[in-house]
Amino acid sequence: MINHEIEQKTVSGWFMLVVLLVAAVALVAWFIAGVITAHNPAPIVAWTFAILVWAAALGGFFTLQPNMAAVLNLFGKYTGTVKTAGFHWANPFLKKTHISLRARNLNNEKIKVNDSRGNPIEIAAVIVWRVVNTAQALFDVDEFVHYVSVQSESALRHLASAYPYDTTEEGQLSLRGSMDEVSASLTKELQDRVSKAGVKIDEARLSHLAYAPEIASAMLQRQQAEAIVAARTRIVDGAVGMVELALARLDQHSTVKLDDEKRAAMVSNLLVVLCGDRSAQPVVNAGTLYQ
Repeated sequence: MINHEIEQKTVSGWFMLVVLLVAAVALVAWFIAGVITAHNPAPIVAWTFAILVWAAALGGFFTLQPNMAAVLNLFGKYTGTVKTAGFHWANPFLKKTHISLRARNLNNEKIKVNDSRGNPIEIAAVIVWRVVNTAQALFDVDEFVHYVSVQSESALRHLASAYPYDTTEEGQLSLRGSMDEVSASLTKELQDRVSKAGVKIDEARLSHLAYAPEIASAMLQRQQAEAIVAARTRIVDGAVGMVELALARLDQHSTVKLDDEKRAAMVSNLLVVLCGDRSAQPVVNAGTLYQ
């Protein structure tokens, strides 16, 4: 059952304080003028009842700080929520439960889970949330703070299993390389989970991400190998483009006439220079390619 929040109006606490002070003066005057001089117990009983009512009315005062709310409950029935900061007075028989509407931080502990490739990883998140519906927070779930904590861990586990830790393919999302997209996905999933508790997720971001210790060394070697292969691929693509450009410029300006053998030798030398991992050492050729 979804409880809808009801905005409750209260009486100004300062106004009721003045009323009760005036009532106290009247009760004292009544006691002096009527009860003491009376010879029958009826005025005493009435005055005693009035004192009890006056004392009970004192229990209706309460204060609210900014971004705080008071949920009012009368004998088990929800009557409304007060969100206006200040000094208030309400029915003294109302139970007043104070709830903070301020933003809260939830720093999840590191958990171990498998990513989409089955690799064990450690992951944690920081979540910023706040209560927006006090009726749902109190009456639709049991201990809404604990509820948000449990649902956050569940959503984080599901998120980690939906993405790989890392990838070298362009356009593929990963936990390490797509932080903004992953954070947006975590925020959306977590909001869907905690909406029944009257909670709004302002932000959810990963605070820790690493391979599990038992495979960290092996995965580091794999990352290094993948990085080397990716770098070599880029180098080769660039070198081939530069060789093609050089040959095209030579043919365009007719600087040197190259036959097939000289062209092949030039391509070989350029690729060695451009793709090598060390600086090229020049060699002076005193002869020709044909000797």
